[in-house]
Parts: sequence; structure tokens; C-alpha cells
Amino acid sequence: MLELRDITKVYGSRKVLDNISFSVGENEILGFLGPNGAGKSTTMNIIAGYTSSTSGTVTLNGYEILENPIECKKNIGYLPERPPLYPDMTAEAYLSFIFDLKKITLPKKDHIDEICSVTGITDVQNRIIKNLSKGYQQRVGLAQAMLGNPKLLILDEPTAGLDPKQIQEVRALIKERSKNCSVIFSSHILYEIQSVCDRIIIINEGVLITDNLIKGILEKSGLSLEDAFLRLIAGDPSVLSMIKKGAV
Repeated sequence: MLELRDITKVYGSRKVLDNISFSVGENEILGFLGPNGAGKSTTMNIIAGYTSSTSGTVTLNGYEILENPIECKKNIGYLPERPPLYPDMTAEAYLSFIFDLKKITLPKKDHIDEICSVTGITDVQNRIIKNLSKGYQQRVGLAQAMLGNPKLLILDEPTAGLDPKQIQEVRALIKERSKNCSVIFSSHILYEIQSVCDRIIIINEGVLITDNLIKGILEKSGLSLEDAFLRLIAGDPSVLSMIKKGAV
């Protein structure tokens, strides 16, 4: 479905990503972890076509992102850490604008109403975005990512600013949407990753440290996900050795 091969990104003399390779299967929810500055957002921006890699390829459903950007982007929904909102528009007008921008061919009003319903913003869709709470603004950002029913959703901290009830609702929504699309889910809340994802990728300083099933990591290491994450980031030789041997 999605494949990254040898992705490297260099800014000046600084290498932000170093030969990153992984794939995402159909209807898979992939957890994407790493400390601040690890290269997560850069990787997601490259997948979404917001920026180009220095070398390497990103392929979505057989189309390479740089060679066929329109074909790829129409199948990608992206929620960055800071949602790309127009604060002086109403939520409905903003979604209508994004609908047209994406050249979506579905029935417009029905589709926007459906997306507003599943993201829980129906009651505020006629309000100005800048007057909405942070949680509702986050939901509007999630709604724009879901417009057009893309085959790949890239979600960077999708529950930021939400209350506990809203967080549970978004988790359930992500699981439900994964029946019809693949999801890359980045979060600093490890419990959230564990509750939604089966597989995780961890990167640090632009290098892929591990690509494994969560269940395998927990069973083989005997650690909590938080402890395993911290030890992997720190370069713990015992955990790294276990992974390199294919134990997890």
C-alpha cells in the first residue's frame, strides 16, 4: 500500500533522516514514535508530499509521490500537529473549501455532513473556527483530513487538546476508519499508541531503531511499552540485541 525506500533528508550540513525504509499495509494502523526532533514530522511531510526527500522513494498504491503527486495526494489525508485551519471561516465553509481544493467527486453536502457527524462537529459547523475551543479546532482538522475518504490517513497528535471522552471517541473513530484505509498514527501518549496500534516504528535522530509488533516487544522484553521505548531511544544494548536477533 505505502512503501518508503531509503529516505534521506538533508538540510545544509544536517542529516534529518538517514536511510529510512518501512511499509504500511492495507487497513493497518501503524504507530509512529520518537522523541522531539527525531524526524517524525519530516517523514510524515515527505509521505504527504509537503516536502521532498533528498534521496529515496515514497510509493503509494504503485505511484511514486514525486513523479505522480496528484494521483498520490488525492489518496492521502493529513492532519499535521498544527491543523491547517483558516480561523476566520466557519467550519462548514472551510470544509467546503477543502472539498473543492481536493476536487472530490462525492455529493458535496451529504459528504461534508457525514464527516461532520463522525468527527463530532455537527453542532459547531456554522461557527467561526477561531471562536472554537482547541479541542473542536482539532476535530475540524481531523475532518479535513478525512474528506474524500482517502486510502491513507496521516495523523500527527490527533488527540491534542481533546478531553478524555473525546480522546476515546477519536480512538474509536480511527479504528473504525481503518476498515477502509491505512493509518499512520503519531503520538507522545504511549498508552494511546498501545490501545490503537498493533505495530510501531520508533525513530531517533533520523534513524529507524525498530519496526515491530507491540505484542512481541512487550512479551520478549518483559518491559512496559514506555520502558521499552525509553531504553530503545537510549540505545540499551540488551533490548537492541533482542530486536536485531529477530526475537521481537
